[in-house]
Amino acid sequence: MSAVLVIISGASSGIGRALADGVPFPDARTVDMSRRGAAGCEHVAVDLAEPAGWRAASDWFAREVAGFSGERAVFLHSAGTLEPIGFAGEVDPDAYRRNVLLNSAAPQILGDAFLRAARQTRAACDLVMLSSGAARSVYPGWSSYGAGKAAVDQWVRTAGAEQARRGGRCRVLSVAPGVVETPMQAQIRATPPDSFPEVERFVGLHASGELRRPEDAARDVWALLLRGEFENGAVLDLREVAAGKP
Repeated sequence: MSAVLVIISGASSGIGRALADGVPFPDARTVDMSRRGAAGCEHVAVDLAEPAGWRAASDWFAREVAGFSGERAVFLHSAGTLEPIGFAGEVDPDAYRRNVLLNSAAPQILGDAFLRAARQTRAACDLVMLSSGAARSVYPGWSSYGAGKAAVDQWVRTAGAEQARRGGRCRVLSVAPGVVETPMQAQIRATPPDSFPEVERFVGLHASGELRRPEDAARDVWALLLRGEFENGAVLDLREVAAGKP
């Protein structure tokens, strides 16, 4: 059995893919939770925008994390979506529902399931949620995405405080990686201004070479986790960490 278990939701692309590629533990067992799967990872096939996917993921945690006898278990929740980009009340309602379920509900439900399973293992456990500056800033066209990331941040603050009261067995952290060149960014740049008025800002960031590479963001997330210099329940932005801000 591997000494380290790493679970990443959404490891099939973007930052999730980079996190999987950059796992810093030799011989770690790396597991992807997604619909499509990721090369080099075990695959738990789940649609995290649907309750059936949450149940399947929770059952997997209960079986594989609770029974884990290694040294460390890490869950990084990276899965998310911007679709549909557009103003609330003007976009496809089914797509909006999936956005709310994936960005708001899934992180809390999977986080709860991981913490529940973590109580049954002696391994040190870490739970990292990928957040966004959209949790704090208003971007018309991203109502459900921004609300979801804000919900993630508040969940992390509260769950981290709860874990601290239980002796800190599991560390809980939220990390905003900054503006990273992922398929999501390409989607943003292709959106008409009527649906996303801030589109030219993101086009400009891309044109000026200011977007971070996914592998650089993943490296910094892993470094932050390994250093462990944060309070349980911390909500951090990698740009502020790099600038030395608290």
